[in-house]
Amino acid sequence: MATRRLWDVLLYAFLTAMAVVFLAPLALMVVTAFKSTREIFMNPFGLPASWSLEPFARVWSRASFSVYFRNSVWVTGASLALVLTCASMASYAIARLPFRGRDWVYLFFLAGIMVPVRLGILPLFLLMKQLRLLDTHWALIFTYAASGMPMSVFLLTGFLRSLPGELREAARIDGCTEFQAFWKVMLPLIRPALATVAIVNFVPWWNDMFFPLLFIQSDRLKTIPLGMTIFFGQYQTDWGLLFSGMVLASLPLVALYLVMSRQFIAGLTAGAVKG
Repeated sequence: MATRRLWDVLLYAFLTAMAVVFLAPLALMVVTAFKSTREIFMNPFGLPASWSLEPFARVWSRASFSVYFRNSVWVTGASLALVLTCASMASYAIARLPFRGRDWVYLFFLAGIMVPVRLGILPLFLLMKQLRLLDTHWALIFTYAASGMPMSVFLLTGFLRSLPGELREAARIDGCTEFQAFWKVMLPLIRPALATVAIVNFVPWWNDMFFPLLFIQSDRLKTIPLGMTIFFGQYQTDWGLLFSGMVLASLPLVALYLVMSRQFIAGLTAGAVKG
């Protein structure tokens, strides 16, 4: 009993230390957001002289942050809606519908996980140019949705295969069409997996600067990571406003995790066995 209690104490101490390691940079970022550039260099780890919200107001107005924020919400939200819709239907077909070549279709999606989308930069750029989608948000939306499909299909297919097949059969016997069985019976049961897919895709898309830099030229269409580059001057950088912008940009990520944390944890622990 004493040995087990000692291991519990060590485990909690380790988890506490890991929490401090991960949360300390976030806390430092929030504290730094209230400082001026001069104060950051004079007292980098201390508390700010004042806790005024003026830096955040300056970022919102001076940097057109509201425009970048709205663009990021639209691009990321539309990409997420598209990938969740397509991936859930594709996963349902692969997991539950017997058709010829089903395993090959699944392997095709799995192959997409192993091939980084950035390897196809030139063909992708030429494709968007031929479709006349350069300097539009649709170039980002279609690229993000396509890049997120392989992993999303992989996660959702495994989750759908773990559900009892009798649920679909009972729905069909009761008169449901195949789509109704998917929409009304199976889809509500995979909410934890959908939350996992949403968070896994949302974070890299929200923070991505590569594809906006490749496809977007107009300032009114820039997303937050690309718009934040205005703070980096050739000779001087306004670090105070930069950190304020970083805090504002992080709020949607924190809000998404808080809203979907229960479903996200349930999706990660699905199939776990109690000891």
